[in-house]
Amino acid sequence: GDNFNDSPMLALAGLGIAMGNAPEGVKETANLVTASNDDHGVAQAITEHVLN
Repeated sequence: GDNFNDSPMLALAGLGIAMGNAPEGVKETANLVTASNDDHGVAQAITEHVLN
């Protein structure tokens, strides 16, 4: 997630991952924080936490 509208999803997900450029409140809701979406954070999270 990268903004406040994603917070409910992050709270319910088995593994909630926030982007590095997300507001602090969103990062606090997530289980993990990855790189920003400008720095391929989604790909990084999938590689590190789904494919491995």
